[in-house]
Amino acid sequence: MTQIDWIILIGTLLFIVSYGAYKTKGSKNVTDYIKGGSEAKWWTIGLSVMATQASAITFLSTPGQAFHSGMGFVQFYFGLPIAMVVICLVFIPIYHRLKVFTAYEYLESRFDLKTRSLAAILFLIQRGLAAGITIFAPAIILSAVLGWNLTMLNIIIGVLVIIYTVSGGTKAVSVTQKQQMAVIFGGMFVAFYLIVSYLPADISFSKALKIAGASGKMEVLDFSFNLDNRYTFWSGIIGGTFLALSYFGTDQSQVQRYLSGKSIKEMQLGLIFNGLLKVPMQFFILLVGVMVFVFYQFNASPLNFNPTATEIVKNSEYSKEYEVLENKHKDLEILKSEANLKYGNNLDDPILVKEIQHLNLLEKENRETAKELIKKADADAETNDKDYVFIHFILNNLPRGLIGLLLAVILSAAMSSTASELNALASTTAMDLYKRNVKVERTDAHYVSMSKWFTLAWGLIAILVACFANLFDNLIQLVNIIGSIFYGNVLGIFLLAFFIKYVKSNAVFIAALITQAIVILGWWQDWMPYLWLNLFGCAVVMFIAILIQGLTKNNNKLNS
Repeated sequence: MTQIDWIILIGTLLFIVSYGAYKTKGSKNVTDYIKGGSEAKWWTIGLSVMATQASAITFLSTPGQAFHSGMGFVQFYFGLPIAMVVICLVFIPIYHRLKVFTAYEYLESRFDLKTRSLAAILFLIQRGLAAGITIFAPAIILSAVLGWNLTMLNIIIGVLVIIYTVSGGTKAVSVTQKQQMAVIFGGMFVAFYLIVSYLPADISFSKALKIAGASGKMEVLDFSFNLDNRYTFWSGIIGGTFLALSYFGTDQSQVQRYLSGKSIKEMQLGLIFNGLLKVPMQFFILLVGVMVFVFYQFNASPLNFNPTATEIVKNSEYSKEYEVLENKHKDLEILKSEANLKYGNNLDDPILVKEIQHLNLLEKENRETAKELIKKADADAETNDKDYVFIHFILNNLPRGLIGLLLAVILSAAMSSTASELNALASTTAMDLYKRNVKVERTDAHYVSMSKWFTLAWGLIAILVACFANLFDNLIQLVNIIGSIFYGNVLGIFLLAFFIKYVKSNAVFIAALITQAIVILGWWQDWMPYLWLNLFGCAVVMFIAILIQGLTKNNNKLNS
């Protein structure tokens, strides 16, 4: 990190924080603070919805996911456009007609207070955890790579977000997210251009795609029905649709983004804009990861991208064995580079494809052996290095100034998602729990003040979660796993409310409690890939609620 990198990084972050606080200071009523005055245009809604979902995890983990597993992860998002259409036609008109501040208000009008409170509490649990992870994700990776103090990074990111989110509420989140998305898109396009320009002179972009394809990185679609495959066309279309319906239709961090819209039309256009742009955006980010993979076919890469794990094993009794694996890795890289250069000049040679695939298999086995050594050196060491791939490329290959810009991209994404989450957590706590259970009538100014205090409190909780979190298999998967455990159940409650009118509150409440226990057990016992938990949870709560309601109705008939 040079002086110019520090100037760009700090300047970008301070501008976003100060601009957001300045532009939105002085919200005097609840409508202004929680719904942004209900005056947002469709493009603001669309960018805000996208920025809320596109956390730092997206820009750290997704390229690493593509580096290791290829483009198949994009199937995860195939259900999103379908969900956007359903939400525009069903959810938005109901929310707008009832003039709700949170999604869970509707559940009280349809069922009762306890059902509303349960749905709100389920949201607070999963989103509170997720808020901590969106802070923790960039912090742990930057601390490992740059040597910065992890706890201090967690606190800095959290405090920066708290400053403008407490100050301006929903409007501050929406205003700053436009700047953050500009930084994010600009940085990613620059990174992509540079990666392609760093390839050997006779390897064009089209040849790079062919080289990636030879290594199996361009296999976008998997139509198999194998449940062992986490990402398939069917899990994306079915499980992804239910996850997106739950997330965008019932998660207050997203609902609050479009409830700030000026009209139904602006809200709907904002979500359609997100639905049309989201899949291409994720495809592009994955493609960046694939191009990083191609780059490392012709340039040296570490045996393990996590520098902390490498340091652990090199300072242990297994250092000599690890050195042998590193030397083997270097030899394999030379052979791979030669084979890929030959293939780049003779793209129709199936023998070269087989050679490349064989060398990839040997490299993978060598990397797995290295991970086993790291675990022997320290059982608690994190051997998974997917989340470190892209940041390693940034720090070791980009020119001065652009390193600061890409770090600003990562931290901006962390701030945008965390701001939306804190804003939604505070709104739900204030409106669904505090206001609804306080018997004394209070002024608007009081609820604005309490919303700010709740924002501060959730910000501190998120920082604490970040400080005590541990790195999971892959951070982008961790966030989606947490969501999938809760989302299906909540979505089922809303679908019962919308479409199954004869089901009453007690049946839904009991079914939701039972379903949540079943889904947690199913995840713990690994019954199915996590994406299917969304459909499973939704189906189970609806089935149990309908069953309980039917039994209750029959009992009433027998007793009458």
